[in-house]
Amino acid sequence: MKWKSDADTSMMLLRVILSPEDIRRVTLEDVPSSVDDLCAKLRNTLGLRGNFILQFEDSDFGNQLCNLTDIKELPAERATLKVLFTSSEVVSDSTLDTVSFDSPSSSQSTEWPDPFVVPAFSHDVEYQLRAANDAYAQDQTVMVISKGVKSEILDRLADIISKITAYPNKDHYESVAKALVAKHPCLKEPGSGRGWYCWVFSLRFKMGNYRQRMMAAGCPEVLVNKRKRGEENHKPVKKSKKGEIHYLPEPPEGQTTGKSEKDRNTMALEVQKKDSDLQLLGELMIATFSQRRKEIIGDEPLISAVMERWPALFGQRQLCAEFSRIVTKDLLKSLLEGLDAMVPSLLEAYKAAVASGRRSAMSGVLQCLQKEDTNQSRRTAALLGLPIFFAEDSSNVIRMCDAHGETLDVILKGMQVGLLIGHEGPLLDSFPLEVFNVAVVVEEKIILHDLRDVPTGFAMLMGAIYCLNLEYPRNMKYSFEFLQKVIMTIKPDQCSARIHGLRNKLLRYHL
Repeated sequence: MKWKSDADTSMMLLRVILSPEDIRRVTLEDVPSSVDDLCAKLRNTLGLRGNFILQFEDSDFGNQLCNLTDIKELPAERATLKVLFTSSEVVSDSTLDTVSFDSPSSSQSTEWPDPFVVPAFSHDVEYQLRAANDAYAQDQTVMVISKGVKSEILDRLADIISKITAYPNKDHYESVAKALVAKHPCLKEPGSGRGWYCWVFSLRFKMGNYRQRMMAAGCPEVLVNKRKRGEENHKPVKKSKKGEIHYLPEPPEGQTTGKSEKDRNTMALEVQKKDSDLQLLGELMIATFSQRRKEIIGDEPLISAVMERWPALFGQRQLCAEFSRIVTKDLLKSLLEGLDAMVPSLLEAYKAAVASGRRSAMSGVLQCLQKEDTNQSRRTAALLGLPIFFAEDSSNVIRMCDAHGETLDVILKGMQVGLLIGHEGPLLDSFPLEVFNVAVVVEEKIILHDLRDVPTGFAMLMGAIYCLNLEYPRNMKYSFEFLQKVIMTIKPDQCSARIHGLRNKLLRYHL
């Protein structure tokens, strides 16, 4: 950090690490008075969304990172800061609020709290509940709830729920209802075994009404699902399905539609240059993030239209950065580290499946490791073995390409989402040990190529699926679910029974 002063002003110079692929130089015209003030300035300058903490390189400890708790801890000359996004909000027992949020309509900015903390209601309702709880403690008498009190309770709960997600699922509703009657036992339903079942239905109905209010207020997450006249009644609801934290975010303050379009045009021109300004592209991608998500999710354009309007997105650097904005995880790191932790157990499971005779086709994958048992080969075997292990058809998702074989048009035919793995000469094994190029394919078009290996290709494929809001290929749904929830630990608590069973089996191998 560099401080400069003259008669009226001072300046702060920062090196800000958002991710390994996105490191920014930031100059602030004045010195923040506190850490919170610094966070607010970085949020506005870089267009950051969601909760984060700051770490700084402490010279007293060999420039190791330490959490920044006091603005005076920063070095006097210049400083390097690292932004750590937090996946969940801080839950508090404050009588004013349950959860701290960035903005009143910023949905999908946090994980669902466990346990759900019931907020305080208005003073008069709290007074009535306190008296009713005392009566319940004495003789188990439940409260006769007036229409006004019930409406107040449901409105307050719906407000809290909407700040987490506009589309809660069954488990979410049940966790709120359980927490409500646990805190206020006088609200239990007489004659009900669970004591909270009807509260679930009331919350569902209230959230439906609340979404209408959010839509009228212009909340992007629900506005995208507004039906237009003449459309079918069974239009699928567009909502986060794969653990996206910032699924359909609001634009940064001051970023209008007109400014976003101007930034997009600037970015389109910059990306055509031989030596593009990577920092400028990164800043423009952050500024236009909301507009891009609105188009991709709301309009569902063809991939050719997205490539024409947002060409900067289709590079490894920006694809990783976009994934980080959506999920708040490092794309390559989360997949490769998660994969390395699971490779030994996966290969053991593959061997057991071959020995039992259930997956004889898996033997070819394992035989490749006998020829070249390197870390990269083990990673590749673990990934390419997944669809075989799940008995899935990967022919339209993963294809091998001989450099001197068929033309690209023929090879890409039928590939909606997948990987093209290029190799030299005829393929004699289950997978090529020498790969010269890996490409990501969407709608029979190569959108990203020159990837160095198969694991990196899988990471970029997952990134493309999230950034372009694509569905997992139906023929390989279990393989992709395993990658998301077990390898990358995105929404790991919501697995299908099959993935949950495999994860438990792998943990036993690990032990």
